[in-house]
Amino acid sequence: MESSTPVKKNNSIIPLITMTLLFFMWGFITCMNDILIPHLKEMFSLTFLQSMLVQFAFFGAYFIGSLIYFMISYYNGDPINKVGYKKGIISGVILSAVGCCLFYPAASLSVYGVFLAALFVLGLGFTILQITANAYVTLLGPEESASSRLNLTQAFNSFGTTIAPVLGGHLIYTLFLVDGKVTADSTRIPYLIFAGILIALALIISRVKLPSFSSEESDERGLGALKFPQLKMGIFGIFCYVGAEVGIGSLLISFMAQEDIMNLPEVVSKNYLALYWGGAMIGRFLGAISLSSLAQSKKLIYMILAAAAVYGLVFSIVDLTFAQTSFFIIFIVLNIIAFVIGKSAPARTLVLFAGVNIALLLISVFSKGSMALYPILGIGLFNSIMFSNIYTLAISGLGKYVSQGSSLLVMAILGGALVPLIQGGLADSIGIQNSFFLPVACYAYILFFGLYCMKRIKVSVDKPVRTNH
Repeated sequence: MESSTPVKKNNSIIPLITMTLLFFMWGFITCMNDILIPHLKEMFSLTFLQSMLVQFAFFGAYFIGSLIYFMISYYNGDPINKVGYKKGIISGVILSAVGCCLFYPAASLSVYGVFLAALFVLGLGFTILQITANAYVTLLGPEESASSRLNLTQAFNSFGTTIAPVLGGHLIYTLFLVDGKVTADSTRIPYLIFAGILIALALIISRVKLPSFSSEESDERGLGALKFPQLKMGIFGIFCYVGAEVGIGSLLISFMAQEDIMNLPEVVSKNYLALYWGGAMIGRFLGAISLSSLAQSKKLIYMILAAAAVYGLVFSIVDLTFAQTSFFIIFIVLNIIAFVIGKSAPARTLVLFAGVNIALLLISVFSKGSMALYPILGIGLFNSIMFSNIYTLAISGLGKYVSQGSSLLVMAILGGALVPLIQGGLADSIGIQNSFFLPVACYAYILFFGLYCMKRIKVSVDKPVRTNH
């Protein structure tokens, strides 16, 4: 059996670049769901509840796929240890490409159920990537820089989610218009292009010399990981975080179309949606600096420079004027202040970020016009480090049960399927604006989890935990 010793720096550059490209496409296609929802809602005259089946099918696949993987691992041993990370990643990419190809018959037949089936297959492919690619990146170099590498690739994942609303919105709402109406080609052609890019990536990955890793650790039987309270609480924390983030993003375009909010057409609102996802990219870059071993004074300087550079990148992507995006600078400053106060402590930072998101959501719920829109767009900045912080705190101290605990945490991505579905039902019954009370409740739980961990869990920021499956 091969060793899981990380590769040397000079041998890991090309594999890391390849993984970065993969993470970018992964984020881009995932965020396309936010563009699909209003498009399919209009195309099939759906309710908000029915339109949220898009996220239910996609993120439900994460739960089903992770559960299947967990059961196979439990009874027959870890599949990735047997086939290797490279083959695992390639299989995930190919399955994702198959999901994209299924959009062609879905659009041609104009059947909503076929769209949902395509999204489910796409989600299964991304589940395999979730299990394999994150862990693989942590092995491409020394353990002490694993967190930095993962933050880098995840930042490019966020870059994909940032430009998807703009480019994807152009593909669906502009490029294939005929007599002012969206045609079937608006989903057929873009997803065929995505499938082609994924297949090309799979070919590149198969040709690139990627080092092989496998683990020599024995798998633990039973569900011993659940004896740790921080893991049980963390599972629901991941559920709430993914659910809240996806639910907000899924309803943003419809929210901006409300007359008492901004009454924006989809061709304009997609640019504001890019700000929401772009905030996560900015926050991840800032988080990487905040969690580094630099002196506090240098951290502040680098965070300011990084924030200015990434904001400039986001501004260059969106089709908005500086006056229309300048409000975002206020939230970036608030984000930097929160990082400074957090002092690189995962639990403290999590509490601060969850508290800010609760406040921003409540302002949006009780306001009208731009005062309702702007705060909710700033939430992306404070979502940025939640997954990694919840994950780290949840598996802290698990010892031999880390792998099992990680599998359970990946299953908790089910929140991205159920919370948006419930929020869609609330939007139908009490209105879109009031439906945002649901993510308020989600962030309230995350805040509670952070407070619990502040008192009970000690996590070293100098020795990052490997994000294994």
